[in-house]
Amino acid sequence: MKRKLFLGLTTVVIVLLVVAGVVLGPYFWRVQHFPAEQNSGYYADFYLYVSPGAKRAANAGETVTILVQPNNSGISSDDPEVHRKDAWGTGFGRHGLADELDVVLLVPAFVRPGDEWWIYTHALDRDVLTTELTDLARLDLQLLAMVDSARDSLSKDGISTEEKFFLQGYSASGMFANRFTALHPDRVKAVAAGSPGGWPIAPLATYEGETLNYPIGIADLEALTGRAFDLEAYRQVPQLIVMGSLDDNDSLDFGDGWDEDMADLVDRLFGDTPLARWDDAEALYNLAGANAEFLLVEDIGHDRRALQSYSTDFFKRIADE
Repeated sequence: MKRKLFLGLTTVVIVLLVVAGVVLGPYFWRVQHFPAEQNSGYYADFYLYVSPGAKRAANAGETVTILVQPNNSGISSDDPEVHRKDAWGTGFGRHGLADELDVVLLVPAFVRPGDEWWIYTHALDRDVLTTELTDLARLDLQLLAMVDSARDSLSKDGISTEEKFFLQGYSASGMFANRFTALHPDRVKAVAAGSPGGWPIAPLATYEGETLNYPIGIADLEALTGRAFDLEAYRQVPQLIVMGSLDDNDSLDFGDGWDEDMADLVDRLFGDTPLARWDDAEALYNLAGANAEFLLVEDIGHDRRALQSYSTDFFKRIADE
């Protein structure tokens, strides 16, 4: 009886190991971990996954695209390991997309701090541009440094990559992707921002006599970053902004992502819910001449998985052009 029980348990363990190997194996063996490298300009780790299709394309002499997926742990913690584990898991969850697009996937492991909880790093909020805490400051520049470091590493492995990259995110990471594009349109090949916090950054400095400072708009970007908003480069970036019609997840209701006076200004000018602001946001992008598609999907709430296919199809269209 004991022998049968032992053999039964052994069989179960073997089956589980095989299943785990099949599910985790392709990502586990291909993902690369890059530790934080302060001398290179980034203070957090990142993960890099080279899809089989990207490898084949590189071997054929083609230039490969990098897809950047900002991390969004949903947790405020000063422990970097919390965010490393989440970033690794995010990479695992998106590696199928990388396989489908034949791209290289890069996921940063930026810390969303606990003590300085108001610095909403994963949303690239205003505090990220103003803080004097070196490890949390200017995550947009830190991300560029990660991309450039990854490109150098890939080049040594015989994989040539484009300077411009795909960028996608959802919820807080959708805010990051959307805002990063306004900061660095010259480096973004195309961006898909899902449910970006209730208000995508307006590519305008004023509206009805009101100044639209970051992250409402781009009025004070030069003062914050030392670099003026590049409207012409911004107009060249294909953008998808997608949200479910039932999505009521509104970052403006929380103090970690918005200063109260700025949230109040958005509510007063454009409405007090994500859906109420949707048409106005689209109109402002059209007014600025942005190459942006606003897609409102009926009967979907705050559900990333339900909307991922729209971003995937968007990137496929861009890749085929």
